[in-house]
Amino acid sequence: MTASERLIGAHMPVNGGLKTAVTGGEEIGCNAVQLFTANPKVWNAPPLDEGDVAAFRETVASSSVRFLCAHDSYLINLAAPSAKVLGPSLRAFAHELERADQLGIPWVVTHMGAHLGTGEDEGIERLVNSVRRLLDESAGRSSGIALETTAGQGTGLGYTFEQLARVLDGVGPTERLGVCVDTCHIFAAGYDIRSVEGYETAMARIEEIIGLDRVKIIHCNDAKKPLGSRVDRHAHLGQGEIGLEAFERIVNDLRLIGIPLIVETPEAETMHKVNVALLRSLIREEP
Repeated sequence: MTASERLIGAHMPVNGGLKTAVTGGEEIGCNAVQLFTANPKVWNAPPLDEGDVAAFRETVASSSVRFLCAHDSYLINLAAPSAKVLGPSLRAFAHELERADQLGIPWVVTHMGAHLGTGEDEGIERLVNSVRRLLDESAGRSSGIALETTAGQGTGLGYTFEQLARVLDGVGPTERLGVCVDTCHIFAAGYDIRSVEGYETAMARIEEIIGLDRVKIIHCNDAKKPLGSRVDRHAHLGQGEIGLEAFERIVNDLRLIGIPLIVETPEAETMHKVNVALLRSLIREEP
């Protein structure tokens, strides 16, 4: 695979309309794009305008972008113990899946929520029930849910591969449930991917516990905080605690060759172009 063929991109802003995530991504060298389909800081997003949906789909069709995913609202907690939070979270995520389906986006990435002091077992049980309900109620839609690994900050779930596997197993077999691996998050959670040995150990754990076939997206972010800090702070590639060697392994790992790589680093307006180009430059061209 050549550098131009590898699916590499960034989470792009939608200032000026949803289609600008695609055009903006293409301008900085992305052939994969992640975006918010609505304001991520509000519960009740208005329905998508039919004209905007048509313009988005037409823009994608005429672009070089070959993969799209959405990220859900920051407010959503599908493991919340309180009905006052869980109810709005379920409704908001149902709308996330609906919008993604309208736009032709195959995956909605979500953090696994927080148990808020009720314990990890209870939190995971609520999350399993939430995911199962969302998939059942959206049967017939094409868009699925990608559970993102987390740093384990506070009472957040999803900081071990075993927790992800418990949700996958609890929901049961379905092609509409996958995993998004975030390099910053797994590093902050204690998976040391800096050395060859550490990287191979992490990949072996993912394969054994989750299955690489369940990994649909990889977020490529360096980490501002040390290994095992359980703090989620992204850094520019090569400027954090992880370093460039791990990202070079990722872009050249044949086991991951079909998985889109998405940058979510700070200063999107100026630095996404730099980080996307850097990630692509690490690809070793086949002779």
